[in-house]
Amino acid sequence: MRIRRTVTTLVVALATLIAATATATPTAARQAATGSPYCGITWGSADKTAGALSSAPLVDVRTGRHDCHDRVVFEFDGPVTGYSVGYGETYTEGEGLALSPYTAGDALLRVSLRAPAYDDEHLATVPYRTGEHVANVLRYQTLRDVVFGGSFEGYSTFAVGVRARLPFRVFVLAGPGSHSRIVLDVAHQWQE
Repeated sequence: MRIRRTVTTLVVALATLIAATATATPTAARQAATGSPYCGITWGSADKTAGALSSAPLVDVRTGRHDCHDRVVFEFDGPVTGYSVGYGETYTEGEGLALSPYTAGDALLRVSLRAPAYDDEHLATVPYRTGEHVANVLRYQTLRDVVFGGSFEGYSTFAVGVRARLPFRVFVLAGPGSHSRIVLDVAHQWQE
């Protein structure tokens, strides 16, 4: 009899707690049900392509951490607008070797920049060799690796390893000075 009363009391207390939680946070419940975008991000994960081929060479690659996303910035010595970015296997330029065995992360973004990583005399304008890791992404929430895939016939390739297939965006910025930048942002998660 005493056990039955204790169980009944616990069931009633649990039901009351559940009911109180449901009425106290209707907004949170609605957001979870509708899948509100994380940080207002609505980028999606489909391939993104824009711009034309340029002769302005790549001069720098850097990364950054932000509240809602991690960032990779490709800087060029002149105007560049051409890129193609999407999830999938990345191959080295000119050789066609897969970079996935050498790139950390559970998902791989293939980044093809429509600009060379060498100057008019075909001298490298960045210090990396094909297959080298170009950024330290320790303590990043989303980025796991950035690997140079080489530059051939005016195209430069990178494999960007991320922890999962997440929303991303790509855009072009002018500057500093006569330089331009192609920016890749990868969200930390899909929904709040």
